[in-house]
Amino acid sequence: MGQNRREAARRRVKKSLTFQGQVSDTVRLGILLALSGGLMDAYSYLYRGEVFANAQTGNILLLSACLSQGRWAAAVQYAVPVAAFATGILTAFLIRQRFQNRSERIHWRQMGVLGEILVLTAVAFLPHQVDLLANSLISLACGYQVEAFRKIHGNAIATTMCIGNLRAGLHAAAAYAFSKQRADRNRAVTYFIVILAFALGAVLGNLAIQRWQNLAILGSSLLLLVCFGLMFVRSREEEA
Repeated sequence: MGQNRREAARRRVKKSLTFQGQVSDTVRLGILLALSGGLMDAYSYLYRGEVFANAQTGNILLLSACLSQGRWAAAVQYAVPVAAFATGILTAFLIRQRFQNRSERIHWRQMGVLGEILVLTAVAFLPHQVDLLANSLISLACGYQVEAFRKIHGNAIATTMCIGNLRAGLHAAAAYAFSKQRADRNRAVTYFIVILAFALGAVLGNLAIQRWQNLAILGSSLLLLVCFGLMFVRSREEEA
């Protein structure tokens, strides 16, 4: 009887080390994800026919403009990535529902990150003739990422777009100007760091495109691979 209790306690500790110690909401992981997000958006827009992988507001705007002009074929190149992005969000939800707390070795978010890596690696080998497919696959990966990684230190944050982060960062900065509270300052710094990481990812994406063309998207795959490895680490970050 005592042995059974000790075994159950051992399993609980092992599970705690695997799940509670995940770094899925830490700044370092957020930076890597934002770098990848910026690179993906630069790649899809600059190299795959001026379609946004992440900024679906822009795609919906361009889709609406094409529809109003009767440019049906052009509208498709924006409509399909929007649908793929939505599918990525739904995929993240379904993966979480199916696998949350069911594995002691791998976190449900890591399963999706592996899928992202495989999808983006496949995009690197798609020719320009199928840019619509390439952009849709990138949007699918972005949709998963925006749904699966929604917080850093408990603060709602996005690693594939900037508008919400900019609003929240400015709000936190303004709050700190009045409150002088460390928590407000830390929130503002976190949001602005992620925004800068996204911008840097876009810069790196542009430079990679100039040198490696199709294969530039592998930079995102590499960054996500590092994220996948980090999520095995049991780490508690101290607030800056």
